[in-house]
Amino acid sequence: MARGPKKNGNGKRLATQQSVDQAVKSICDIMRRGNCAGAMQYVPELTWILFLRILDEKEHQEEQEAEALGVSFWPSLEAPYRWRDWGAPPETLPAGQTNKRHELQNAPQNAFFTFINTDLLPHLRALKNRPDASPRQKVISEIMTGVERVRIDTERNFLDVLDKVHELTVEAVDPTHVFTLSQVYEGLLLKMGEKGNDGGQFFTPRQVIKAMVQVINPRVDETVYDPGCGTGGFLAQSFEHIEGALGNDATAAQLETLKQHTFWGREKENLIYPIALANLVLHGVDKPNLWHGNTLTGQETYGGLFEGAPQTFDVILTNPPFGGKEGKEAQTNFDYKTGATQVLFLQHVIRSLREGGRCGIVLDEGLLFRANEDAFVKTKRKLLDDCDLWCVVSLPGGVFTAAGAGVKTNLLFFTKGQPTRKIWYYDLTDMKVLKKTPLTHKHFEDFLRLLPARADSELSWTVDMDARKRIAAGEARPLKEQSTAKGQQAAQWNERLKDLKKAQPRDDKTIAETEAQVLALTREARDLAAKAKEIEDAVYDLKAVNPHRKPDVDDRTPEDLMDIIEVKGREISEALAALRGRGGLR
Repeated sequence: MARGPKKNGNGKRLATQQSVDQAVKSICDIMRRGNCAGAMQYVPELTWILFLRILDEKEHQEEQEAEALGVSFWPSLEAPYRWRDWGAPPETLPAGQTNKRHELQNAPQNAFFTFINTDLLPHLRALKNRPDASPRQKVISEIMTGVERVRIDTERNFLDVLDKVHELTVEAVDPTHVFTLSQVYEGLLLKMGEKGNDGGQFFTPRQVIKAMVQVINPRVDETVYDPGCGTGGFLAQSFEHIEGALGNDATAAQLETLKQHTFWGREKENLIYPIALANLVLHGVDKPNLWHGNTLTGQETYGGLFEGAPQTFDVILTNPPFGGKEGKEAQTNFDYKTGATQVLFLQHVIRSLREGGRCGIVLDEGLLFRANEDAFVKTKRKLLDDCDLWCVVSLPGGVFTAAGAGVKTNLLFFTKGQPTRKIWYYDLTDMKVLKKTPLTHKHFEDFLRLLPARADSELSWTVDMDARKRIAAGEARPLKEQSTAKGQQAAQWNERLKDLKKAQPRDDKTIAETEAQVLALTREARDLAAKAKEIEDAVYDLKAVNPHRKPDVDDRTPEDLMDIIEVKGREISEALAALRGRGGLR
């Protein structure tokens, strides 16, 4: 299976965005023809290949820097398991050098796949089991944990992919003209989130993430946590935000903190967890502290990267699953029990946020307006009692349609430690989100401009929660008083009933009438208490209702409607007569 030299080896410069996009597309085209038909197949496959390529480039650079400084360097991988050994095209090596790939290409057929599937992949998966495994080795092992064998069908197609990935390096991509390699990778993840792919549930639109990160404004000395991190979008964007704010003034200690100790997350899905790790590494996070398992039940798949995690976090940014149902195993961990996944996640978030910590979270509108289920109401009451919910953004419909969720969503921003007094709302529902008119950062510009002053506009307003609670309490009070009075009367009649049942001779008619009276009074007390609770619970209907929006009211009178019907009737009669006259109806 010998292959001739290639002219487009390492050193090719990708100077335009179009050239990078074309390079990535050509890789995906090979994978599609090689048994990876959809994004849910080729993105995970490309993830581990691209990750190992970038890792080798990174460690080669670190080795050179250590040598220049005269300090020791211990690589995560050694020959023949480095990319330069088995992945780099032999013709790109310095003159006189050869590698494992050259040996395998000239060996009997299937030797290359045999090495990859029975030697390389098992070796990488087992790194975390070493007693002296480094944090980076644990990350490598976890990224490879779901890779049992190469998915691409033939060695020829696989080698073609390796050749093209070898060209797509940090060094080859010109950062002055095109996106960084991490953004190229995000473009691949977007393919998983497109309609028709199952990966959409793990992918939040990047413009939503950027706006939320800008509002929360995480800083270098803070921990950032996402309890349902999916592909790692919130954590990756937070890294870019903090790194950009530091600029050239960043100290070595700050950069180490940022890359090693800042970002924490949890993800359940086996397919998505390695992708999140790779995404963060490609963004420059050396140690992604991600826990693999079910956040709500606490059932752990692998927690080796989460060791030393703080109990609470400075910043939480998340888009938890909504619409799911959790069983008793998850519910036992929470104060307010329900099968609704998003309600349990909100409880987890409140619990995981430190005093003074800030949160930005995506929640479905159902959670906001539902006031008829105990767990929903109590969770929102805890949110408003323990946290200052200072902003709610009502998103337009269709934002998550590509992700397989047509449900209406909102962005909530809150700070833990003080109760909510007022909530500032912003209404984005007027815009239409379609495939050709997606949500962009421009749609958030007016919101971001008004937010610092919580200013009123046609699209923004403030709700005084203290006033709302006072009004509700005033309306509920007489009902509660009546309920209490009815309950007391029921208790008195019940005492009389006990005496009647003891008396001799027994008066069954009076006993029956008294029992009926007790039941009636008890029912009235219960109904009055329920009405009072309904009024008080309605306070926690947090749905955005724009008071500036003029209702579309039909002010036509019954006489107007009858006139319209009469006119339309004549028009229909005339049209039918014309058709009959032309022989149109027989």
